[in-house]
Amino acid sequence: MKNKMSKIVMATVALTLSASLLAACGSSPTSSTTTTSSAKPASSNASKPYIPVISKGFQHQFWQAVKQGAEKAAKEFDVNITFEGPETEAQVDKQIEMLQAALDKKPTAIAFAALDSKASVSLLQKAKSANIPVIGFDSGVDSDIPVTTAATDNKKAAALAADKMAEKIGDAGEVALVVHDQTSRTGVDRRDGFVDQMKAKHPNIKIVDIQYGGGDQLKSTDLAKAIIQGHPNLKGIFGANEGSAIGVVNAVTELKNDKLVIIGYDSGKAQIDAIKSGKMAGAITQDPIGIGYWSVKAAVMASKGEKVEKSIDTGFHWYDKTNMDSAEIKALLYN
Repeated sequence: MKNKMSKIVMATVALTLSASLLAACGSSPTSSTTTTSSAKPASSNASKPYIPVISKGFQHQFWQAVKQGAEKAAKEFDVNITFEGPETEAQVDKQIEMLQAALDKKPTAIAFAALDSKASVSLLQKAKSANIPVIGFDSGVDSDIPVTTAATDNKKAAALAADKMAEKIGDAGEVALVVHDQTSRTGVDRRDGFVDQMKAKHPNIKIVDIQYGGGDQLKSTDLAKAIIQGHPNLKGIFGANEGSAIGVVNAVTELKNDKLVIIGYDSGKAQIDAIKSGKMAGAITQDPIGIGYWSVKAAVMASKGEKVEKSIDTGFHWYDKTNMDSAEIKALLYN
C-alpha cells in the first residue's frame, strides 16, 4: 500500500511539473508595437549595467538617429540598453507607464526625454530615492533631479530660425508657428526662442498665430491650412519639429501657395527633399546621434560616481540649399 501511494504521489508531481513546463514553453512576454529594444535586456546579462532609454516617440527619423547614437555608446561602454517611446508624442500617460516599468527593473541609471516636463517629476523623485541617476536628453524636466541633460540649446536655435525668417521676408510682415506641444521643454523653448527673438530684434514682424499639432504631420497640415486661410497676408510659418514642419509643407502644397516662407526644425528626409525642391527655405539641424550617445555616456559616468556637467550642449546648425552638401552639415542630416 505504501509503495502504491508513493507511486501515485510521484506520478502527480511529474504531471504537475510537465504542466508547468508546457505552460512556460507556450507563453511569451508581451510586447508593444510602440516600443523597441536596441540591446538585450539587463536580465540577459546580469554582469552588465542596464540603462533604459525612454524617448518621446518613434515616428520621426530624428528618434531613430537618437537611438543609433545610444546604441553606439552602449557598445563602446559595454552596457545593455533598451530604447523605447510611445507611438505618438501626445501620449504622455503611455510614456509615464514606460518610466514606471523601467524603474521596476531597478536599472543602473535611466535616460529620459520628457513629453511633459512636470508630469514625470514624482517618478523621477522615486528614482532619486533609489539612487538611480537620471539623465535627461532632448527635453529637460522642471526639476533638479536629472544629473544632466544632453540637448540642443533650443532657445538659441529657435532664435536663429527667427533671424532667418526675418531675413527671408524682408524683416516685416505676418508670421505664424506650428509647434509640437506646449508641455515639453523643447516645445516651450522653441516657441519662446522664436517669439522672443522676433519681439527683441524684429519689431516689424507680427506673430499672428501659434498652433500645437503634437508633432503629427496630418494634424499639423490641417492646422497650417487653417492658419493660411485665416491670414491672407501671412508671409511665413515656422514648423518647430520634424512633424510640424512637414505638416506645413503639406499644407502649402495642397493649397498651392508657393509664396510662403517655411522655416523648419530637424533634418529628416522629407525636410531635406523639401529644401532641395525649394518648398522650404531652410531648417535648424540638431545632432541627434550626439544626443543619444551622450545620454548613455553620461548615464554610465553618473552611475560610476564620475563628475558630469550639469548640461551638455550637443549643438545646432542652420542648413539650406547653399550648405547642405558640406561635410559639416551632411554629417548631421539623417535619412
